[in-house]
Amino acid sequence: MKIEQIYTGCLAQGAYCIESEGEAAIIDPLREVQSYINKAESDHAKIKFVFETHFHADFVSGHVDLAEKTGAKIVFGPHADTTFESYSGKDGEIFEIGKVKIKLLHTPGHTMESSTYLLYDEDGKEHAIFSGDTLFIGDVGRPDLAIKSDLTKEDLAGYLFDSLRSKIMTLPDDVIVYPAHGAGSACGKNMSKETWDTLGHQKEVNYALRADMTREEFIKEVTSGILPAPQYFAQNAIMNKSGYDSIDEVMAKGNVALDVETFEAMANHEGALVLDTRSKTDFVESHIPNSIFIGIDGSFAPWVGALITDLKQAIVFVADEGREEEVLTRLSRVGYDNTLGYLQGGIEAWKQAGKETDSIESITAEELEQRMVTESMTVMDARKPGEYASEHVDGALSFPLDFINEHMDELNKDEKYYVHCASGYRSVIASSILKSRGFHNIADVAGGFKAIQETGIKKSDYVCPTTLK
Repeated sequence: MKIEQIYTGCLAQGAYCIESEGEAAIIDPLREVQSYINKAESDHAKIKFVFETHFHADFVSGHVDLAEKTGAKIVFGPHADTTFESYSGKDGEIFEIGKVKIKLLHTPGHTMESSTYLLYDEDGKEHAIFSGDTLFIGDVGRPDLAIKSDLTKEDLAGYLFDSLRSKIMTLPDDVIVYPAHGAGSACGKNMSKETWDTLGHQKEVNYALRADMTREEFIKEVTSGILPAPQYFAQNAIMNKSGYDSIDEVMAKGNVALDVETFEAMANHEGALVLDTRSKTDFVESHIPNSIFIGIDGSFAPWVGALITDLKQAIVFVADEGREEEVLTRLSRVGYDNTLGYLQGGIEAWKQAGKETDSIESITAEELEQRMVTESMTVMDARKPGEYASEHVDGALSFPLDFINEHMDELNKDEKYYVHCASGYRSVIASSILKSRGFHNIADVAGGFKAIQETGIKKSDYVCPTTLK
């Protein structure tokens, strides 16, 4: 038996490959599936099953493509109706892979079709669970994503409590927990940076598994403090339920080098959004006017999903040479399939063609401190509400990047904003969006709050984030 966790940090997502005696199963694959096929081939194994723990909602799964390319059977839990060929398994149903077995445990709560897969090793011993969003390391899945007219988040939380107590916590303590997501995912609120753990340890440290917790206490705790879900979650869930274009077609359509004139025409006449994926430093120094920065070396796909509200939005992009295919792949992971190409030669080609460029004023934390002595200024904090609540610059405006589109009207174009986040990635994204909407009185604080903490700038009293409700 061979188990491999394929963890994608930028998405905070875990996919899994299980192989035994020439047969393999993939659990919760990413959109691009060739790596799983290559892995199976190197193990001389045939992919027999693609197990889906739920309709995901925070990225587009590769289940349809993988099944078409390999002939594997797509397996969901009970009540998972799809428009493509799939198998809706029964609670307790056993699937054989070589000499090991996987048992489907229906664990509704995060969503109603949510299921956990229990792996038995060659000796018939419970070895691991692939828990999807039913159980994370340090947390459980949020119960508010699949609310329907007849189900509230409290109802779903109640289902989750029952699933955990009856199907998960009754398993042996040495069972390994392999979740679908880790820290950074918006599917939970207190997820650990660890990507696996034993069930016994989770029973000791995970607040949601506290032995003496009542059903009412559980519902109250898991439904409190949940931030609004990123807008693309629901759209990705629909794609996972209804199918999508082949990843090969998406790549062929978008992996097109565009000369400067064609690139500009697509932005000006086709309504394509110009997405700059280079480093924050390069973008601040020089970029195409009205372009949006979301750097590839960060939580790229989740921020694209959170900030570009239309999955069908036409996109042209600027990338560092050699990283164009990576950009396309990561866009497709969250369902942005309408990419039309990239700027051949990058920003240098744009400059050489004599085209206009723009920049963002960047100051250090020390400069910010000095200006505070002589200026009456507005410091804009682009971090999440919890980060702000933990500690912030005295008097700073909390303006989380997550909700920038919803709160743009609250700003004044005549006012100057000094924008910061934790380390400088989100603040450059925020600054680029503000500039594209006509806010040109912007200064980015390089290094973010981490750098500000090294200055004498007055800050609120520190509150440990884990104690915040």
